[in-house]
Amino acid sequence: MTCLVLTPWWRRRTARTAPAAEEPGSCAATPILDLHHPRVTDLVAEARRLAGRDDARSVLAAAHRLIVRRVRPVYAMNDTQPVSRTLARGRGSCSQRLAVLEAVARALGVPTRVRGLVVDGSFWYPRFPRVRFLVPRDVVLAWPEFHLPGDAGWVGASELFGSLETLASRSPAGFTNRGSQTLFEALATTAVDWDGSLCASTGSCSAYDLSASVRTDLGRFPSRDALFTTHGQTLCPPARLVGDTLLGHRTAA
Repeated sequence: MTCLVLTPWWRRRTARTAPAAEEPGSCAATPILDLHHPRVTDLVAEARRLAGRDDARSVLAAAHRLIVRRVRPVYAMNDTQPVSRTLARGRGSCSQRLAVLEAVARALGVPTRVRGLVVDGSFWYPRFPRVRFLVPRDVVLAWPEFHLPGDAGWVGASELFGSLETLASRSPAGFTNRGSQTLFEALATTAVDWDGSLCASTGSCSAYDLSASVRTDLGRFPSRDALFTTHGQTLCPPARLVGDTLLGHRTAA
């Protein structure tokens, strides 16, 4: 059972059929990705030092480690919160922390875009076993993609740390959405396969296949700002306010 009352039911979230190649992405700042803010530029500078090299993938991996250390995972609800505010607060949802990583990428000159996925609320049931009835039916997820230099081309957040096959070999259990490892932390060690591509490549279903949780693929957007402007956030404004008040300080575990 999932909650319909708290969601913006008037939104029509239908699949977008335009090919991914038609969305070029951008390096521009946006209201969410305020990459010129001193907090963001300081994070970029530190990620460069930590990486010890200047290639984009290494710096992004270093930035991911810094975000894990400094931004505590919580059940925050506002997906349009500016990156600088997330860094100032030192806590954020997976979506908010992914936005920080996107801002770092754009500051490095790496274009980003997002894939809009409507994920079944039951995907989050393991984190809310006693209040499943309050979990929204649909969760709008902005899944970043990065246009890395060289031959890599567009790489989803799932593959910043290696191919899905490589990540699958590191963490055979796959991502279960349980315990202290959140979706953001999982990127570095676990295959997050929204398309079931590992099933297709191996000829059988895998522990990493999350495609059954995807209700609708909304397509690619030049920024998460554009996605949420078009399709809205998961919760309607009053529900976001109440949710942030009740859960915005609660560590995701």
